[in-house]
Amino acid sequence: MYLRFAVRRILNALAIFCIEMLIFSVLFTATAERTLRAQIEESLHPEVARLRNATAEQVEKFTAERRAYLYHVSHLDQPVLTRVLWRTLDTLTFQFGNSLTIKSSRGERSVWKIIAETVPRTVMLFTTAIVLQVLLGIWLGIRQAQRAGRALDRSASVITMIVYGLPPWWVAMMLIMLLAYGIPMFPSGGMHALPPPAGVASIIDLVWHMALPVITLVLVSFWGVALLARNIVLSILQEDYISAARARGLAERSVLYGHALRTAAPPLTTIALLSLLSSVFGNIIFEGIFSWPGMGNLYWISIEQGDTPVTLGLLAVTTGLYIAGLAFLDLVYGLLDPRIKTGASA
Repeated sequence: MYLRFAVRRILNALAIFCIEMLIFSVLFTATAERTLRAQIEESLHPEVARLRNATAEQVEKFTAERRAYLYHVSHLDQPVLTRVLWRTLDTLTFQFGNSLTIKSSRGERSVWKIIAETVPRTVMLFTTAIVLQVLLGIWLGIRQAQRAGRALDRSASVITMIVYGLPPWWVAMMLIMLLAYGIPMFPSGGMHALPPPAGVASIIDLVWHMALPVITLVLVSFWGVALLARNIVLSILQEDYISAARARGLAERSVLYGHALRTAAPPLTTIALLSLLSSVFGNIIFEGIFSWPGMGNLYWISIEQGDTPVTLGLLAVTTGLYIAGLAFLDLVYGLLDPRIKTGASA
């Protein structure tokens, strides 16, 4: 039964990804083809320059034949629908081509290599922050639920209302002013010092540069996770089977961790996994403030410079990772809550 449920969820995810890539291809057809034609014309110049002894007619004939060949290889001489389907197929197989202006750290213009450089940086920064904020948030939420209405619960709720509504970019700038310039404890931005150190010192330098962005993200976001966890656990602690467990004389720790948290596992898992999925996209403003060379920063640069192949590649990668994460979340839900896969089969 679970295998059927898992296969169905995976096939649904693949179908959704294909449909979204088709939509992206339709929306970006004109821009992508204009970019591709410009790349073809650019590639013709060095080939024509090698024809030093050729006449003007020979150069013109060679240019026309070479242009027609490249248009044919790139499917630019086919109907619009066919071109869209070919572009969708290229996107589905992660063949993004070359960028217009953006290059990787090694000077390569392959879109895939450019994106592959930035994904680990974004995941490293935001996943570290999200893991910390989820752990701290769930821990604080459980403590609030245990002491509902007491000083800890009231004070944490007030702080949540104040802090959670603050924009992360504003908090980031305030902390940079305080901890990077006022009290110079951390660097104001970047991923490494210049010149970057080598060996173990490189890892220490990376952690030092990550510290302030991670502190900012955790400080702003874990209060909201705590509030959600508090409400979930508190509603479960009021169920009849929790009262029956207490009436049987079970220790409060056993009631909380053996009964309440087992029931709260699916929604808490949703909070954790959805937060982790959001780490893939990065944050354009946040990464810009800290000069962090991740996907958010790459999004901004590609849009600012009109580098359509990089923008399309980023959309495809982030969408694919997000849909894969949602499918994984469904599979985990099916393991944690048997009612889900039973209902799906029904």
